[in-house]
Amino acid sequence: MPREIEWNDTEEIGIQLQEKYPEIEPYSVRFTDLHRYVTELEGFRGDPAKSTEPLLEAIQAAWNEEYEDAKLA
Repeated sequence: MPREIEWNDTEEIGIQLQEKYPEIEPYSVRFTDLHRYVTELEGFRGDPAKSTEPLLEAIQAAWNEEYEDAKLA
């Protein structure tokens, strides 16, 4: 069972998003879709109403870092 994650677990969320959506370029994703992707992750226990634009930006940046690393592998 995956560990429980919350909005502030940006690095872990970025890793999981890259694993689940490896074909998607993170900076092409609208925040409304990113919010949905995060809340649908297995183990996500955060309150959907508690996301903020800065949190979504941090998640998107963490996901992009994983995306770029995967392209180099």
